[in-house]
Amino acid sequence: MKKSLFTAIVSTLVFALAGCGSATTSQTHQNHEASSSSPAEAPKEQSLLDKVKADGKLLIGTEGTYAPFTFHDTSGKLTGYDVEVVTEVAKRMGVEPVFQETQWDAMFAGLDSKRFDVIANQVGIRPDRQEKYDFSKAYTVSTAVLVTHKDNTTVKGFEDIKGLKAAQTLTSNLTDIAKKNGAEIVGVEGFNQAIDLLVSKRVDITINDGLSLLDFLKQKPDTPIKIIAKDPNVAENGFMFRKGSTELVDAFNSALEEMRKDGTLKKISEKWFGADVSQ
Repeated sequence: MKKSLFTAIVSTLVFALAGCGSATTSQTHQNHEASSSSPAEAPKEQSLLDKVKADGKLLIGTEGTYAPFTFHDTSGKLTGYDVEVVTEVAKRMGVEPVFQETQWDAMFAGLDSKRFDVIANQVGIRPDRQEKYDFSKAYTVSTAVLVTHKDNTTVKGFEDIKGLKAAQTLTSNLTDIAKKNGAEIVGVEGFNQAIDLLVSKRVDITINDGLSLLDFLKQKPDTPIKIIAKDPNVAENGFMFRKGSTELVDAFNSALEEMRKDGTLKKISEKWFGADVSQ
């Protein structure tokens, strides 16, 4: 009797332990399945284009002192070729253009720090810049020109500027031409300061955009400066963006292509230059 009771108790304990082990194994298996299942995908990061459209605003970096591309008219209104082109692009994207004015040499840093989404300021499309930034397709094609004071009789071409003082913005592709030909660079904030230094003979030359010089001389024909020579290379200028702004660049290119096809880009160009400088 005692032996049968003992046997029954032992059997009960063994069954209970076996059941507990089974439950533990089952729970462990379930936990393993849960831990090995794919984690929830992280939400997709909002693209710059999506942000621009959500905000309803396109933040644009520009000088505001570089006629006829970006400057203030006699009423104080910001205007110019670049201003009109990028305003039309923003309109076709369904957003408001908001201009942030800054000096040329601070403009790239402003783009890097996300003060604005794009630069509209005749930025030359160059391989070294393309390594760090994205560009739209060109909306202006221009040629660099060598400019001296009217009294200068020694400079006949780019080969004569070695050792001469050249008024240039420090990060411009025009400055590279001056350096390549051996000029001594005198840093300036923009086009107007370069011309002022040249007029006052504090520098010997400036290398600048041919379209800008023609427009300037049309507005101020008595300024004692003259164009000596043209650089043989044609420069393409585009809107510049932070690297990785692919969707926004595509939206710009689509708008620019529409503007070419319907004649809007040509119309804006002819308004400012009397010719189509967009291609």
